[in-house]
Order: sequence, then C-alpha cells, then structure tokens
Amino acid sequence: MTHIPTPRGKLTENRPLADLTWLRVGGPADWFFQPADVEDLAAFLRDLPEDVAVFPMGVGSNLIVRDGGLRAVVIRLGRGFNMVEIDGNRVTAGVAMLDAHVARKAGQAGLDLTFLRTIPGAIGGAVRMNAGCYGTYVADVFVEAKAVTRSGEIVTLTADDLNFQYRQTDLPEGWVLTEATFEAPAGDPEDLAQRMDDQLAKRDATQPTKDRTAGSTFRNPAGFSSTGKDDDVHDLKAWKLIDDAGMRGARIGGAQMSEKHSNFMLNTGDATAADLENLGEEVRKRVFQNSGIELVWEIKRVGEPAAE
Repeated sequence: MTHIPTPRGKLTENRPLADLTWLRVGGPADWFFQPADVEDLAAFLRDLPEDVAVFPMGVGSNLIVRDGGLRAVVIRLGRGFNMVEIDGNRVTAGVAMLDAHVARKAGQAGLDLTFLRTIPGAIGGAVRMNAGCYGTYVADVFVEAKAVTRSGEIVTLTADDLNFQYRQTDLPEGWVLTEATFEAPAGDPEDLAQRMDDQLAKRDATQPTKDRTAGSTFRNPAGFSSTGKDDDVHDLKAWKLIDDAGMRGARIGGAQMSEKHSNFMLNTGDATAADLENLGEEVRKRVFQNSGIELVWEIKRVGEPAAE
C-alpha cells in the first residue's frame, strides 16, 4: 500500500469532489489535502511518493471532474493562502483569493486590475490559465509567482518561466502555485469602481450567471478573448461558430448549451460529467463539420469515467 505522509493540515481519503465544482459533477479523489501553510505543503509534497499524482484544485469554476473521480492527491489551498497585500503599484495575492475580490481591493487602492472583476475563480487558476477579458490578460500585469515543486522546493517563477500564451502556461505537472504579484496601472478609485459595476451589468445581461456553468466552454479560435469594444469581431468567436452549427440550446441528458450564450455549458439539474463532456464533444464535431474549425476545450477535464 502506498504511504501517504501525515501533514499538519487536513487530509481526507476518498473525498467526493462534485460539491466543490461549479458544475456540481464528478467522482471522488483518492486523497484530498488542505495544507495548513506553505511549509506544510512543501513537506507533504517532498515526502509523497513520486508515483502518486498531484492535482492542484482551485474553486472548481473551470473544471469537469469525470464521474469515476481522480486517482490522485487533490490539493486545495484555502485559509492561509487568501491574503491580499498592496505595496505601491504592486498587488500580491494568495492563490485562494477570488479574482473579483483582488480586483475590488486593488481598485479601492487606486490600482487598475478591473479585468479580473468578472473572471470566475481564484488567482491560482487565473495565473495558470493566463485569464483575461476586455483586452487585458494576467500576462500583461504579471511580475512573479511563488510555487512549490513536486519535490517540495519553494521557488519563484518569472513570466519567462511560465511562458504565458492564450489560456495556458507552462507550469510543470504537480507544481502548486501559492501566490502571485501583479503590477497595476493607477486609476481613480471611483472610476475603477464604476467600470467594474458596468462590466458586471454587461456580463449579467449576456451570460447565464445564475445557472450552473463553468465559464466559457471553448477557447476562441481567434486566439483572444472578447474586447468588449464596439469594433470587436465575432467571426472566429466560439459562440458564433456554435450558433452557425445550430448547437445553441443543444442538450444531452442534463447538459445543455445555454440559450443565452451558446459557449456556456449548463448543468440543468441532473447532468453527469459524461453528459457534459459528451455534449461538448458533439458541439466540437458539429462545428468542425460546419466550418472546418476545431474548437479547443477551455474547461479543464480530469479524472476517469465511471466504471462500466
């Protein structure tokens, strides 16, 4: 039997994950670890056998865990990893801090990280996926991040280390981000607050924010997110390709492509992870048949299917 180290934080065996994801689907993780602090995390990873897989999990906003669960130690950072510190024009945030909260805190200090306000999830995922909207990305404001390697070493990562690209970075497998520092342009706190209110109103008017979703299902083939400006082009936007393929509102089981925004996948109440993934693959197939363009998943899908 594999030896799992005993940490100071909370370690749970066979922990169901469905309640920790925004889509509310998925089987259990073999182990679920909530570290007490960075040192606890580093010691645990150092002592964990090399053949045990590690999966860092944020707030589950951009994630499908398959119905058979994860043969891994899922690591979720919470209390102790949710601080925000401001020094001059630099904002340092723990990876468990919600993007929206960091945007608000920065805005109150007269620093413009407003693009984070409408991005679902926490800072760790935002860095990992180079999150962005309205023409600004994490890469544009990133200074450095701290992480714990799979062997338990605490390291500092630069932009070159992460190699930011559209919706992806080169963070090595099993490494766990712990905090990130951004350099933000200055702005008037009242103006920044108003801009964030306007962004929220626009998001709520165009996206199914009250439904169970995981944000955008597919990356935009154009290679950039919506700018929010009047001259924004839609030809290579995922939603437009899905519409043109007749898949707005399409359903499999309890999974549905939203009628309000067709690049959002919904759990209408009783979807399985298989329903969601099968619907996404059907959308990809129909879009390819219609346009010759192959959509790439933006939602991360992990784990194993349910046993037959």
